[in-house]
Amino acid sequence: MPVDLKTSPADIMPLADVMARLRDPDTGCPWDIQQDFASIAPYTIEEAYEVADAIERHDMASLRDELGDLLLQVVFHSRMAEQAGHFRLQDVIDGITAKMIRRHPHVFGDAVNRAGGHAQWESIKAAERAEKDPDPSALAGVALAIPALLRAEKLQKRAARTGFDWPDTTGVVAKIAEELVEVEAAIAPQDQQEEIGDLLFAVVNLARHMKIDPEVALRAANAKFEHRFRKMEDMAGDAFADLTLDEKEALWQRAKGKS
Repeated sequence: MPVDLKTSPADIMPLADVMARLRDPDTGCPWDIQQDFASIAPYTIEEAYEVADAIERHDMASLRDELGDLLLQVVFHSRMAEQAGHFRLQDVIDGITAKMIRRHPHVFGDAVNRAGGHAQWESIKAAERAEKDPDPSALAGVALAIPALLRAEKLQKRAARTGFDWPDTTGVVAKIAEELVEVEAAIAPQDQQEEIGDLLFAVVNLARHMKIDPEVALRAANAKFEHRFRKMEDMAGDAFADLTLDEKEALWQRAKGKS
């Protein structure tokens, strides 16, 4: 059924106009003019991570700024696409608006079962994917460019929907132990890399079964390590680099006690 959405007071067009000026082949910025989708893609990914970082630090002022930087990436790509004759910014906005309405029939349509909204979302998304992509695999459409931990989790979730999954964590823990043995047995660098990959994949599987986001867990571990290591450096001062491994281990234990 048609959805009557009120016009938002937010206006993205001034930003689009700025980008149009920057990309003007005659009067624009030389750096902006020479960019293409491939050269800008790393900045897009970086800005998304900076948004996540601001959220993790609960820094709303930074979040506002980082969301602006991320929005600029959308406008940048859209402007390049328009100049190449592919699509316009308005097409991007119209497309995502229509998609959100289409995937939420429990909100915008006649369906009344709001509790089943996520299941409906997944069902509609799968149907759309099948319509666009002739690849019949349950794993089709999992983007290659996303972080490896996230892609591993997504591949595992897709496989699990077909029934290919451990019933509980017992089998996953055993698999991790098995992969660790294979890591220790590997000799050739290529084999070591492969076995480390298998071990990481199995650890992601355990995190998934425990409903833990592996990326979030690893970021927390990184932050904890950095915090404790900096404490070690502070306690040792300029002498840190010259300490023996045993002395550094003693500092590490002291740093852990102060965490």
